[in-house]
Amino acid sequence: MLEETDRFENEMNETSTDDDLARRKEKRTVRVAKIEDVAEGIKTFEFVASDETPLAPFTAGAHVEVHLKDGTIRSYSLCNDPAERHRYVIAVLKEENGRGGSKLMHEAISEGDSLVVSNPRNHFPLAGREARAHLLLAGGIGVTPMMAMIAELDAKGARWSMHYATRSPERTAFLKQLAPYVEAGKVTIHHDGGIPQNGLDIRALLSNYEIGTHLYFCGPQGFMNACGECTEAWPPHAVHREYFASAGIEYDQSENVPFEVKIKSTGQTLPVPSDRSISEVLKDAGCVVDTDCEDGYCGTCITRYLSGNPEHRDTVLSDKERKSYVMVCCARAKGGVLELDL
Repeated sequence: MLEETDRFENEMNETSTDDDLARRKEKRTVRVAKIEDVAEGIKTFEFVASDETPLAPFTAGAHVEVHLKDGTIRSYSLCNDPAERHRYVIAVLKEENGRGGSKLMHEAISEGDSLVVSNPRNHFPLAGREARAHLLLAGGIGVTPMMAMIAELDAKGARWSMHYATRSPERTAFLKQLAPYVEAGKVTIHHDGGIPQNGLDIRALLSNYEIGTHLYFCGPQGFMNACGECTEAWPPHAVHREYFASAGIEYDQSENVPFEVKIKSTGQTLPVPSDRSISEVLKDAGCVVDTDCEDGYCGTCITRYLSGNPEHRDTVLSDKERKSYVMVCCARAKGGVLELDL
């Protein structure tokens, strides 16, 4: 089984974790202030508060959930400077074979529109003072969280470098913003023409680990697999990743066992058959649960559990978080009753 997103953890008590979860689930209305084409098939969207008040703060690596007019919810990484409180900026690649969210963003959203977004949440933060250097690897649209990381690292005076793998210059987002860093030798852009072996040599780049360096990578599934397979020399605590899609972990669904979920607020107990998810059962019972990816990588449906023996299948929660939380879109239980704090 692939490792989950690795993160350096500052120990926090249970109450602060619950408070943080409540804040992250808060939403507000924003106005689309600007839409720009930044590469072939990629647009940026700038959101500002409709009431002109400061937006909730965020740190590099954070994302927001965008609630579209048809009820679709999609998660997008913030790519602007975390020091900015007046705006959020996301970049969206139009995926012809995607689930439809990116098409809606590109085709149905205009400047001046109002949208609802969640407060930022961060499953992909930068390491703290224990990091002596930071190595960023971006594949395609996976560069979006890296742009915020660059701004935060520069503000701290930290040592960092980035390698950015794309198909061609025309499909490379943020070329203008990155140009000074390319000239300074801090960013290297690799174009592969659609043939990965002609681009960034990931194995050679990651073959040696320098003590104190932390690695971050984000991009499409093939890029993520290639990076993950080349980290043998790196200690787990120094490897951080964020998926824009499922991690590709296959579970034998025939081994699923039925169980029950209990809703704390009502005492209602609901059967979860082997071929249905917790989130599906909850929604059928009229229990409101926000979901997005339905595959355990976006963090939208994180829910506190009070008792039971969960089987975690996400790529978001840390070992510590798994003692108190589940992702109801993909988690199951090993029989019995799983009580949810709903």
